Amino acid sequence: MTRPAFDDIYMELAVNIAKRSHCIKKHVGAVLAKDTRIISVGYNGPPANTHNCDEEWPEEGCARDSKGSCSLAIHAEQNAILYALKNNAKLEGSTMYVTLAPCLACARIIVSTGINKLIYLNSYAEYKGLPSDEGIDFLRKFGVEAVKYQGELQNHVMNDLLV
Repeated sequence: MTRPAFDDIYMELAVNIAKRSHCIKKHVGAVLAKDTRIISVGYNGPPANTHNCDEEWPEEGCARDSKGSCSLAIHAEQNAILYALKNNAKLEGSTMYVTLAPCLACARIIVSTGINKLIYLNSYAEYKGLPSDEGIDFLRKFGVEAVKYQGELQNHVMNDLLV
């Protein structure tokens, strides 16, 4: 049996974590790792003690903000970072694995917390029909290595992630 690479293990975990999302629009998962150890995981969804979108609004999901984005959900990257910081984890020098390239707001947080590498599975720009991934561009501009995942997943189904 061949031992899988850590990048494959962590991206596979991000894909599986994304399945926990209550969002009816898209499912996103994130894993934070450092020195071959998992620091934290997160998926997109509402803050604790609020509404689960798929249960409260099963047809249309939660209300949209002025830019058309979900008004309730915390992004997967934010959830992973918040949980890690809540538990006093040191994020400097860590790597984030995420199933969808981060938005600009998440990219700002990633840079600010000292995460130095991000590996993403799917392009947010391609999903939204945009010319480029502005979050990825921002990360690269400010010294975070941001690369598209090139490994091979065993249980990856694209339609599970972009509902």
